Amino acid sequence: MGEKVLMKGNEAMAEAAIMAGCHHYFGYPITPQTEVAAYMSKRLPKIDGGVFLQAESEIAAINMVIGVASTGKRVMTSSSSPGISLKSEGISYLAGCDLPALIVNVQRGGPGLGGIQPSQSDYFQATRGSGHGDYHMIVLAPASVQEMVNLTFKGFDLADKYRMTSMILADGTMGQMMEPVSLELGEVKNYDKSWALTGTKLERKPNIVNSLFLKPDELEVFNFNRFDRYKTIEENEVMYEEYKMEDAEICIVAFGVAARVSQNAIDAARAKGIKVGMIRPITLWPFPKKPLLAAADKVKAFVSVELNMGQMKEDIELATRCKKPVLLANRTGGMIPTVENILAKIDEADKI
Repeated sequence: MGEKVLMKGNEAMAEAAIMAGCHHYFGYPITPQTEVAAYMSKRLPKIDGGVFLQAESEIAAINMVIGVASTGKRVMTSSSSPGISLKSEGISYLAGCDLPALIVNVQRGGPGLGGIQPSQSDYFQATRGSGHGDYHMIVLAPASVQEMVNLTFKGFDLADKYRMTSMILADGTMGQMMEPVSLELGEVKNYDKSWALTGTKLERKPNIVNSLFLKPDELEVFNFNRFDRYKTIEENEVMYEEYKMEDAEICIVAFGVAARVSQNAIDAARAKGIKVGMIRPITLWPFPKKPLLAAADKVKAFVSVELNMGQMKEDIELATRCKKPVLLANRTGGMIPTVENILAKIDEADKI
């Protein structure tokens, strides 16, 4: 990578979105992601054709996203946990219309208004689709400011490639921390968008973007076809990182800031002679089932490190088919697990 600049996660992500060709942003301020909107409000009006609009509500913002997405242009919205809940109906409409868009959730503690400190408690909401109906989003979990940049660029690419919604699921730490980043992101890929509402110019039949199918047999076909596409994504787009898994007897699974703390805990455990490694999911959906199942034949236990009450732990158990025990090292409500918290759970797993 070339020259690096020091940027806050939220602002780096916003700049990456612009570089990815997103010149339309609709949002509403909420901690800890407000810097995304603030950055976009300064940058987009200076770009030819750029549009920034602070909507009157999160519900209005997501519906504006639907409008722009239907024209084939790259569009983004961002919020934090309660705001994403308000957007959930619109996210389901995006899925029902097969529209590409990027949604950012910089998570805070909950439920309810909760607090403004970092959390990972929206894991279920993101990986299970967020809104009503049968659908998925591609869910990307950055563990550094550089990944906030790279995965934003990647998120737009995957959304266009598969005609579906991508989500950046970041915890508040990722949004607020500052790190050096490279903004050399490569060329923006162009995908066929002959489905878009661009005006017929009397040259073709009108396109229709719609999520309403009153005939159940028609809706069933659309749902089956959508899940065929999801199967392709699960086969081709899983992203994860392994750390010291070559000889590991205990496997930590963590994402976001939890993975960064876990890496320090792994190094400390190995200094004590305990062979620990980590599989870090980068895509939370599709989840890295195959590497976890393979690890289940080698390790004696897993430790899920999370900033919630153990939501990802269930996916680890499903992926590994409960071949080995899965322990939970967690903090919640905006607290972050310490190295000592994780080491205590590693010691427990070592005794299995």
